[in-house]
This record gives sequence, C-alpha cells and structure tokens, in this order.
Amino acid sequence: MIRTTFNRLREVKDSLPHGSSAVIAEELGMAADDVRDFFRGTASAAGYHIEPGPDGGIVTFDDTRILEVALRIAWNAKNGL
Repeated sequence: MIRTTFNRLREVKDSLPHGSSAVIAEELGMAADDVRDFFRGTASAAGYHIEPGPDGGIVTFDDTRILEVALRIAWNAKNGL
C-alpha cells in the first residue's frame, strides 16, 4: 500500500511524456482511459481511495502498478533514457 497526496500524483502525471497513458496501458494490459482516470482521481478500480487532507487530499493505493510504471517512465524521460 502506498499513500501520497493528490497534488503529488498530479506532479507525476505532469512529468510524463506525451502518450504515456497508452504506453502504461499497453504494458499493463488495460485501457488507456483507465490509466487517465487513475491520474484524474476518478479511478473506479478497487484499492484507490482519496480522503480529505492537505495538498488535494490523501490518496491510498492498494495496487501500485500504474504508479510504478509511470514513475519509471518519468525517471527515464528526465534522465534521457
């Protein structure tokens, strides 16, 4: 389980190169709209919870696969890989 703020989640999304939702979706075998919903905070998947708190609220993930792939893609883009 991972907990972060909604604003931090938006920072991760904003650091992704154009087209990353499709790349993440393909790697994980899901629809690109599901990945976009994840970053909008409208994910309907179980294990994604938002509660009131600082910086847009506290987000808790039981399934961290989308976030892990997104962080890897953002890191690679930042480091020119």
